[in-house]
Formats: sequence, C-alpha cells, structure tokens
Amino acid sequence: MIGNLLAFNVGVEIGQLLALGAILIVIGFWRKSASFWRHAYTANVVVMTLGFILTGYQLVGFFVA
Repeated sequence: MIGNLLAFNVGVEIGQLLALGAILIVIGFWRKSASFWRHAYTANVVVMTLGFILTGYQLVGFFVA
C-alpha cells in the first residue's frame, strides 16, 4: 500500500512539473510577441477573477456545509 501511495504521489508531481514546463514555454514565446503587453493585463484580470470566484465557492462550501 505504501508503494502505491508513493508511486501515485510521484506521478502527480511529475505531471505538475510537465504542466509547469509547458506553461513556461508557452508564456516565454508569448512574451516575445507584440501582443503580449496588450493582453497581459487582461489575462491577469481574468486569472485573478477566476481565483476570487473559486475562493468564494470554497468559502461558501466551508460555511454552509
């Protein structure tokens, strides 16, 4: 059972590292384009808004349940 748990956790961590690497590559190419500075503010606002919405859902679930 311990082996399965460790294998699962290692697999999750490897998946996170692969996803982070892909995101960094995409953002690196995007930063070199002319559209980056025009869209960076909007992208940040969208990500922050989604974070606040997710936080709200979690807080409602915590206090209601």
